[in-house]
This record gives sequence, structure tokens and C-alpha cells, in this order.
Amino acid sequence: MSKYEKHVFICTNKRETNDKRGCCATKNSEAIQLKLKSELQKRGLGLKIRANKAGCFDFCENGPVLVVYPEGIWYQKVTPDDVEEIVENHLVGGIPVERLKMN
Repeated sequence: MSKYEKHVFICTNKRETNDKRGCCATKNSEAIQLKLKSELQKRGLGLKIRANKAGCFDFCENGPVLVVYPEGIWYQKVTPDDVEEIVENHLVGGIPVERLKMN
């Protein structure tokens, strides 16, 4: 059993520059992951919620992509500015951010 209540996986995959789908790494995914970790620490949630870098989820054109488990909620086109809303509404409040959800 994991010691964490939730895991957030953020795609930080890098593709070749000529790949038509692009990649999450060139769309600030590392900044998203760092900001997410910082927000969790700031709120004292670092021991309950884990923010991990992840490899490719194969939704490159929708990136940056992140997924929250155990709910299995997928977010797309996330920006660093969206992180506080995801933390406050979803990770703390339990209400997914509908405008960012991948359908």
C-alpha cells in the first residue's frame, strides 16, 4: 500500500523537434511539475500527494498532459498558471477542473 493518497503524473517526455505532434517537454511540463511540487509543499501536502515526472502518455498533441490517481482523471493543455487551480479544486477540494479534463 502506498503512503500517498494521490499520485499526479506529469508527462515530461521529449520528442524530436521534427515530430508533428510536438511534446510536453517543449510546452513547459517541467515547470508544471516543479510548481506542482512547490504548491503541495507550501500547503503541507507533500507527504500525502506525490507529483512525479512521467514518460510519454501518447497524447502529445494535447500536452502538457497530467493524470491524477487513484481517480484516473486526465488533464490536457495544462499551463503553470493552472497548477494552483488543480491543487485547490481537485487535489484539496475533490472537484476536478472540468475545463482542463481530457475527454
